Amino acid sequence: MSLILNVLWLVFGGVWMAVGWLFAALLMAISIVGLPWARSAVVMAGYCLLPFGMQAVDRTEVSGPDIGTGAFGTLGNLLWLVLAGWWLALGHLISAVLMAVTIIGLPFAWAHLKLAGFALWPVGKTIVPR
Repeated sequence: MSLILNVLWLVFGGVWMAVGWLFAALLMAISIVGLPWARSAVVMAGYCLLPFGMQAVDRTEVSGPDIGTGAFGTLGNLLWLVLAGWWLALGHLISAVLMAVTIIGLPFAWAHLKLAGFALWPVGKTIVPR
């Protein structure tokens, strides 16, 4: 079922939001200051391409506490929110509204809403198979 949903996701617009994440990664890499977020944005682009069958969880649950899960993680999330998170979340929210217009698009709208929440506060999270 995940395979079918992921293929439909790609056909109905998942690629465009992944491109948005890659663009954010490029901007972060160009700024040099944003290099820590660039790799994360590339990982998120992959998650945005194939969201069904995967989930975002706190890194402390998977690998224990690290530098990105404490106070530095909160600071990193605040900087991400200001620099790129708000417009990525807005793109996911607009996509969710467009998908929710039809009954068939409801699972995709729900996926966009989950991705929008993740776009706002991604530092300290990791992507794992469900």
